[in-house]
Amino acid sequence: MVPVECYFVLSALLFFIGVYGFITRRNLLAMLISVELVLNAVDINFAAFNRLLYPGSMEGMFMTVFVIGVAAAESAVAIAIILNVFRNFKSDSVDSIKNMKW
Repeated sequence: MVPVECYFVLSALLFFIGVYGFITRRNLLAMLISVELVLNAVDINFAAFNRLLYPGSMEGMFMTVFVIGVAAAESAVAIAIILNVFRNFKSDSVDSIKNMKW
């Protein structure tokens, strides 16, 4: 059986990789993937804390399934927005949409 601490280390690693990717990338799709990594780290934490604190119950697992559903909906909306940005500006870079501010 894998110790719970290994899941926490994996979750922290995924979280920091996602944050680093979100901060350093200028491509909208790469930024979306980084946000998904952060959400997956949260899912791992929900499942690991559920296993650690309440081994007999399933609340953490249900919350994980809920977060996966929300992440899927968020990804669909974000990809639609990225496609519209690409159609209008012919680029998927964050720098190309700065003129949308005003």
